Amino acid sequence: MPADRPFWQTKRLEQMTREEWESLCDGCGLCCLIRFEDEDTGEVFPTKVHCKLFDSQRCSCTDYAGRKDHVPDCIKLTPWNIEALGWMPLSCAYRRLHEGRGLANWHPLVSGDPESVHTAGVSIRGQTISELELEKPEDAVEHEAMEWNLERGITSAS
Repeated sequence: MPADRPFWQTKRLEQMTREEWESLCDGCGLCCLIRFEDEDTGEVFPTKVHCKLFDSQRCSCTDYAGRKDHVPDCIKLTPWNIEALGWMPLSCAYRRLHEGRGLANWHPLVSGDPESVHTAGVSIRGQTISELELEKPEDAVEHEAMEWNLERGITSAS
C-alpha cells in the first residue's frame, strides 16, 4: 500500500494505534447524548440532553480519561463493539470505517480544520442542555429527541 495514503485508508480499526484511534473522533458530541431505549421495540431515542461531563461549547468530555469513574455506564467504543452499537450516528467516523465507507469530507482529518464538523452542521455544539439541569434523570425524555439523517448525523427535532 502506498505510504502517502492516510492511516484510515490503509489500516483496519483494530490495527490502529491509540493515537490514530482517538484522532478518528470528529468532535460532534452525538455519542454524549442521553438516550432511551423502547423496551418493546429496542429502538433507541436520543434526547437534547447531554452527559454531565460534556462541554457543549467545546464539544468534548471534561474528564475523558476518568469518565467511567463519574459515569459508569459511559460506553467505551472499541473496534470490537461497534457492530453492537446501532445507535451510533451514521456520520460517526468509527462507524463509517467499520462499514467500509471513508471519512466524510467535513471530518477534521480530511479537511485539516477542527471546526469543519461544526461548520458542516454535523455537531451538537450549543444545541443541548446538561443532565445536571434536570430535576430528575427521567425528565430527559421530555426534551425533544433528535432524528438521525443518513448523511449528516442529525437534522431536526421530532
